[in-house]
Amino acid sequence: MAVATTKLEIVTPDRVVYEADIAMAIVRASDGELGILPHHIPLITGIVPHAMRVKFADGRDEQLIAVSGGFMEVMPDKIIMFATSAEEPVDIDVNRAQRDMERARKRLAELHASPMTAAQRASLQKEELALQRAIVRLKVAASLSHKDEK
Repeated sequence: MAVATTKLEIVTPDRVVYEADIAMAIVRASDGELGILPHHIPLITGIVPHAMRVKFADGRDEQLIAVSGGFMEVMPDKIIMFATSAEEPVDIDVNRAQRDMERARKRLAELHASPMTAAQRASLQKEELALQRAIVRLKVAASLSHKDEK
């Protein structure tokens, strides 16, 4: 008996980043982690920066995709993720992600060292998101090197 699949599309403002038939998507929504299977009830939810996990019906290893936020629409036969940005492991520039992480950490330390104004609180949130995105990108990139070691 064939395992049910659903179509997954990850779209950014620039392009369609990912398109495949999958058995399951595990995503971090605004209100927690969700596992989306074929024939899921309709749903629209916000997504936060995370390493989205994609599982395949044919037994291939699961794949991680770096997603920086946006929203997702789930239909019984299709999942469409509208992401601010998204990257597959092979597309991630690890050196750039490390620089982004270091820059965000430095800026966060500077912001925490000074009195908080409204503008600084907004900057703090921006830098926390930048740090999250960089960490996610590094995690997803590392998943590719772990597959190469097998």
